Amino acid sequence: MKNATLRQLRVFSAVARHLSFARAAQELKLTAPAVSMQIKELETEVGLPLFDRSSRKVSLTMVGEYVLAYAQRVLAAMRDAEDMVARFRGLKTGVLDVAMVSTAKYFLPRLLAQFRDEHPGVEVRLRAASNREEVVALMREGAVELAIMGRPPKNWPSRAEPFAMHPHGLVTCVEHPFARAERVPARALLGEGFIVREPGSGTRAALDEFMEAYQMTPRVVMQMSSNEAIKQAVMAGMGVALLSLHTVGLELDHQLIAAPETEGLPVMRRWHVVNTHAKTLSPAAEAFRYFVLERGEAFLAKHFAHGNDPLQFAGQPRARTAR
Repeated sequence: MKNATLRQLRVFSAVARHLSFARAAQELKLTAPAVSMQIKELETEVGLPLFDRSSRKVSLTMVGEYVLAYAQRVLAAMRDAEDMVARFRGLKTGVLDVAMVSTAKYFLPRLLAQFRDEHPGVEVRLRAASNREEVVALMREGAVELAIMGRPPKNWPSRAEPFAMHPHGLVTCVEHPFARAERVPARALLGEGFIVREPGSGTRAALDEFMEAYQMTPRVVMQMSSNEAIKQAVMAGMGVALLSLHTVGLELDHQLIAAPETEGLPVMRRWHVVNTHAKTLSPAAEAFRYFVLERGEAFLAKHFAHGNDPLQFAGQPRARTAR
């Protein structure tokens, strides 16, 4: 494999992560034929197939699994070398690789824009993952240095630092009777159909926590893997949902959705900035980490007034904080 290129290894790692040539091409901003060509050239260099294409799904061969382990080590070593060079250059230039869970997309790009205004020479590469597990996978591979998520990983040695509260509240369509109620009793939710996120997501965990506190079981009418899809379904009157209030700011401002005061809500969780414990951060990543810790809370309070301060929910008990 002495003639294998870093480009081929990066393409191979992306295809192996997604087990899809099309999704790898989308991530790398390449065409699908270009991805296929890079994989074919690498397989020619190896002398054995790296992927099994005999079935409808793409899967790694045994040789592919071994090559992937070494490829990830090579790519991680190259990233360490890039970080070392960046330290000599200072923060005038550099690359910042950040991953985020899907809920963070409602604020993190704007926070990154503020950071870029102060450090215009830093190239920002932001990866959006659909769930927490995908973010952890990117950290394991060394593909990103920092991650923004609600619940930090449990089985991965990492440093997770909270920087802002993350409220989750009930949302309904504007025509729902709850939208006109002064305060919704928790037991009233037993008669409602809930539209929920998939098990394992932070949003689903917040709902489970709330329901468990009141010894209730939600009547699930629909499960979706997208906050946007849930919002559209709620606005259409298909059910109610417990969502991050950071995802519905625009809809609340334009009165497209309602977030009625509800007994025991909001469930207050935390946003964390996370990095792998054993890895020294590059200057760009270290600077953004401090930026988030120092300014993240004020930024969210300014741009998402709905639900950031639990004391604004007059008459409600103090919201529980999930750890």
